[in-house]
Amino acid sequence: MPDEWERAAGARAGKRNGWYEDFMADPYSTLGVARGADEAAIKSAYRKLAKQLHPDRNKDNPKAAERFAEVTRAYDLLSDKDKRAKFDRGEIDADGNPTHPFGFGGPGGGGHTYTRSGGGAGPSDFDFGNGGADFGDIFEGLFGGGRRGGGFQGFGGRSAPPQRGANVSYRLAVSFIDAATLAPQRITLADGKTIDLKLPPGVDSGTQMKLAGKGQPGPGGAGDALVTIEVGTHPFYTRDGDNVRLDLPVSLVEAVQGAKIKVPTVDGPVMLAIPAGARSGQTLRLKGKGFSKKSGGRGDQLVTLQIDIPANDAALRRFAEEWSDDRPIRAALGV
Repeated sequence: MPDEWERAAGARAGKRNGWYEDFMADPYSTLGVARGADEAAIKSAYRKLAKQLHPDRNKDNPKAAERFAEVTRAYDLLSDKDKRAKFDRGEIDADGNPTHPFGFGGPGGGGHTYTRSGGGAGPSDFDFGNGGADFGDIFEGLFGGGRRGGGFQGFGGRSAPPQRGANVSYRLAVSFIDAATLAPQRITLADGKTIDLKLPPGVDSGTQMKLAGKGQPGPGGAGDALVTIEVGTHPFYTRDGDNVRLDLPVSLVEAVQGAKIKVPTVDGPVMLAIPAGARSGQTLRLKGKGFSKKSGGRGDQLVTLQIDIPANDAALRRFAEEWSDDRPIRAALGV
């Protein structure tokens, strides 16, 4: 059975044995995808697992909540192109931490050297150049001890502070209208608890919210929950900065004579006055019916009129035959 030093060296070489398997799970294996999987396959695998393991569906199974957190962390890493590339190159581990933060196991690692003095490995069995860093906490984690005579204090007599727990990443889908109106959102954490969130002004896809102390527990306190917002699309609204755009069909009669018509907004229907002689493509403005701004206030809703003429209407055809318009409406186009 290998001693602790050989097991640590084997872990750095990529072996999956002993404690190392628990410490650094492979995100590809966690999601059940191949290393060459594309973004669509990764997203599909995550959605399938998240649906199966979501705490709301497994209230009597705490293991499901733990597994849900694992697949969420794996997806967070693999869905980030930069993090995924670094993981594939072996530069970071599955938690996004550098694999060789002090130069262990490769060239260009900061100039620290280490030697083994024989026998059982421990903090005093290694010689580290003269970097002056405190490795007490590192060796305690690697070798399961090393505190002698009241505590291993490394170089300079300073004890390493206890580490906080890991952060946990979540993705929260928010509807277009909820994002525009800053409607409260509810999210279920990996431990099964639910939290009501207040969306920030200017929220958009990619906005990240931090829930302090809602991550993994640790000796130095719990980590944070990092919630990334994904704003959905809408069947007829589009976003233009802090404004909302809407193409509004109007009849020929409404455009010619003018009218007051009901128009949808993110806050509910309102009445809009269409001026007589309105043109297709003309844009009207509804103040304060857009997204909340970071600077305060709200954007507007921009309503673009689209005159809708019925096809094969006999009365409209007879009218057109009796009416003429001799204006040079295409003169500006040179024709």
